[in-house]
Parts: sequence; C-alpha cells; structure tokens
Amino acid sequence: MKDFRELKVWHKAHKLTLEIYKTSAKFPKEETYGLSSQIRRAAASIATNIAEGCGRGSKKELKQFLQISMGSASEVEYQILLSHELGYIDTKVHDSLNSGIQEVKKMLSSYIVKIN
Repeated sequence: MKDFRELKVWHKAHKLTLEIYKTSAKFPKEETYGLSSQIRRAAASIATNIAEGCGRGSKKELKQFLQISMGSASEVEYQILLSHELGYIDTKVHDSLNSGIQEVKKMLSSYIVKIN
C-alpha cells in the first residue's frame, strides 16, 4: 500500500524507540526482564505496527494498525512516567521522552483522521 519509510510519523516513532532503548539500558539489572523489556517492546510496537499497516491492502487495515500503534504509544507514555517516579530516569530525560511520545500520538491521531 505505502512505504512506511516515507512517513514522518514512522521516523519519529523509530527515533523514539532508539532513545527508549538507550535510556532503558541504564535501568537497574533487576528490571532487565521487567520494565526495561516491557518499555522496549511497547516502543518498538509503535513503529512496527505503522510498518505492518502500510503493508496491508486497505485503508481499513491501515487504520486498525495505526490504532494499535496509538495503544502502544499510550503504554509507553505510562511506562515513561513510571520509570521517572521509580527514579530510573531524571526529569530532563522524562520530559524529553514524554515530549517525543506526545508528538508521535498527535501525528498518529492526525493520520488516522486523514485516512478516513
């Protein structure tokens, strides 16, 4: 249907995923199979679902995968907050990641509306 690499929202989501991976690498060892793994999977799911939706044959399927991406973005938003409140990330990192996730969510929302 469409090459996902052409979408700004995919690029933003991919960049955010890379930042999440770098940030979560500094989490405590006991979070390796907990929050660190969970936030990484959720962040990767945003860009992954955008890519998968672009590979589908209809606008309806694309919209469905964009909505899944939105759910993953909300999951990451909470996990960023949790990471901050647990003291795993400082306020500056929290604010930067939170700003990134808010931007991705706005872009996803706009794209969902646009394809209707």
